[in-house]
Amino acid sequence: MTTNGNIRNVAIIAHVDHGKTTLVDQLLWKSGAFRQNQAVAERVMDSGDLERERGITILAKNTSVLYNGTKINIVDTPGHADFGGEVERVLKMVDGVVLVVDAFEGPMPQTKFVLRNALELDLPVVCCVNKVDRPEARPNEVVDEVLELFMELDASESQLNSPFIFASAKKGWSSKEPVDEGQGMTPLFNALLEHIPAPAGEPSANTQVLIYNLDYSSYLGRIGVGRIINGTARVNDTVVIANIHDPEKLKTVKISKLYEFSGLDREEVKEASVGSIIAIAGIPDIKIGDTLCSPEDPTPLPFSKISEPTLTMNFMVNDSPFAGQEGKFLTSRQVRERLYKELNTDMSLRVEDTESTEVFKVSGRGELHLSILIETMRREGYEFQVSKPAVLYKETDGQLHEPMEMVTIDVPEEFTGTVIQKLGSRRGELQQMAASKGGYTRLDFSIPARGLIGYRSEFLTDTKGNGIMNTLFDGYADYKGDIPERPQGSLISFETGEAIPYGMYNAQERGSLFVPPGTKVYAGMVVGRNARSFDMEVNICKQKKLTNMRASGSDDNLRLVPAEIMSLEQCLEFIAEDELVEVTPINLRIRKKLLDSTARARANKK
Repeated sequence: MTTNGNIRNVAIIAHVDHGKTTLVDQLLWKSGAFRQNQAVAERVMDSGDLERERGITILAKNTSVLYNGTKINIVDTPGHADFGGEVERVLKMVDGVVLVVDAFEGPMPQTKFVLRNALELDLPVVCCVNKVDRPEARPNEVVDEVLELFMELDASESQLNSPFIFASAKKGWSSKEPVDEGQGMTPLFNALLEHIPAPAGEPSANTQVLIYNLDYSSYLGRIGVGRIINGTARVNDTVVIANIHDPEKLKTVKISKLYEFSGLDREEVKEASVGSIIAIAGIPDIKIGDTLCSPEDPTPLPFSKISEPTLTMNFMVNDSPFAGQEGKFLTSRQVRERLYKELNTDMSLRVEDTESTEVFKVSGRGELHLSILIETMRREGYEFQVSKPAVLYKETDGQLHEPMEMVTIDVPEEFTGTVIQKLGSRRGELQQMAASKGGYTRLDFSIPARGLIGYRSEFLTDTKGNGIMNTLFDGYADYKGDIPERPQGSLISFETGEAIPYGMYNAQERGSLFVPPGTKVYAGMVVGRNARSFDMEVNICKQKKLTNMRASGSDDNLRLVPAEIMSLEQCLEFIAEDELVEVTPINLRIRKKLLDSTARARANKK
C-alpha cells in the first residue's frame, strides 16, 4: 500500500446550525478559490432552493481547495438527524473529519450521532469550536464537554488526543487559542495537513472506484461521484459495474468523461489516481453503492449499511373534486416513477407498492425527510395526496417494539412545567434536567417517535417561539402504551363553492379557519380547527340573503380573524387518521378521506 501525499479527503460534520457550510465558505475564500471581487452568495454550498429557503444542508456536496501544494477534498454534510443517511455513506469515502461544535451550545444530539459514526470507522478527528466570537461563548467548557463525549463513545487514545481549533467562520479566522483572532484559516489548514492522513491504496492494482453519490446534468446525464480505492481511472477505460448486494449482476461500460473537483467547479481530466474523489459521466445505469472494477477482477467493495427508516406514510393519486386542475403530473404511473427515481439518490428512503395501484408506501427517517420529498415533488409539478405519518413497529419474540427518540430541549425556565407536562402525556420520560446559560433550562427526554408527531407546532406555541428542540433516533424499545389523540377536531366544509365572509364570520366562532375569503372549497374539505374535540361541519359558502330593507348599522363590514395559513409540515402534524393532505404545485389542502358526510357518519359508528 502506498499513500498519495498530495491529497487529503475530509468531511465536515456537526449538529444542525453549528456553522459547517459557513466554515466551508471561508476555506474556499482563504484558499483563493474565488477572486477578491467575485460576487459569491453566503453558504455557497447550499445550492438548492429548499436549502437556501430553510437555511439547512439537505444533500452532501463536494468541493476542493489547494493549500501549500496539497489538494484538500472537502465534503459538506447535512446536520439534521433526518438526513443522517447522507452522513453515514459519505464517511466511508474520507480519511478524516472536522467536527464542528458551537462554542455556546456545545455537543448536541446530532453531534453525538455523527461522531459515533466517525469513531466506529476509526477516522482521525480535528475538533473545531466555532462561533467563539458570540458574546455568550464558553469555549473552554465546550472543549471539556467534547472530551467527555469522546470518552462516552469509547474513543481510542489517539482520538482522545485530537487537536482543538477555535474559529469564527462568520468572521473568517481560526486559532489554537480561544482568545486570539489568529491568522485567517491557516491554523485549521495546518491541522488538516498534520492530523488527517493521506489516502492509501495500490496504484498498480486493478481499478476499484466506489460510488457514493449521484449528480445530474442535462448535457452529460447521470454523473457518479466516487473515490478511487485502488488503481487508476482513465478516460475511455472499459470497466465493469459490480455491486456487493448483487455480485452476480455485472455490466461492462466505458468511461467517457472524467472530472476532479476544483473549488465549486468540476475540472475535466484524462486520468486520476488512488485517493482521488472523482465524477464520472457517460454511465446511465450507475447507482450509489456500485463499484467500477477492472474487467480482469470485477470484485465489488462493501458499502456502508444505512440506518433503517422509522416513519412511513402513503402517497396516493389525487381523487379530490379539484384533482387535475393545478398539476402537470397526476397519474399513478407518473407518481410511482418519480418515487422510485428518488431511490437512486436517497439511500435512507424506502418505496413499496401496495395492494392498490394508486397507493404507494413511502418510509423515511423523519417528518422533515419526507416533507422535503413532498415539497420537491410539488415544485416539479406533481399533484398527489399523502396520509398521516405513522411509525414503523418491530415485533421481536412476540413483543411489540417501537422507535424511540432522544429529545434535547432548551427553554426559558418559565416554560419548563408546560413542556414536561405535554411530553409526559405523550409517554415521554425526563432523563435529565439542568440549568443552562442565559436563563434557559435544558431538558433531556426519551420519548416514542409517535409522541413527537404533531408536537413541534404545539411546542413553539407553548414556549412563545423561545424554545429549541433537537431530536435523535435512539433505537427501538418496548411499546409504551397509547397516546391521547389530537385535542381539537376539524371544521369541515358543508358544500362546494367559494368561501364567503358572511359564512366565515359565523364559522369562526367555532374555532380558527385555515382559508381566507375567496378560497374555493369542496364538501369534505377541512377548512379550520374546531375549538372542541369533535369534528363539525360548517357552511362557509353561505351568503346573506338580500332584501329591499335596510337597518342602521346592520350592513357594516364583518370583521374576520385572519386565516391560519398552514405550512406543509404543519398540515402533516395536524391531520388525523381519517384525513389526507392534498398536495398540488399551487395549494395545500386538508381533506377527509371520506368526503361524503353520510359515509363518514356510517364509518364512525362501526
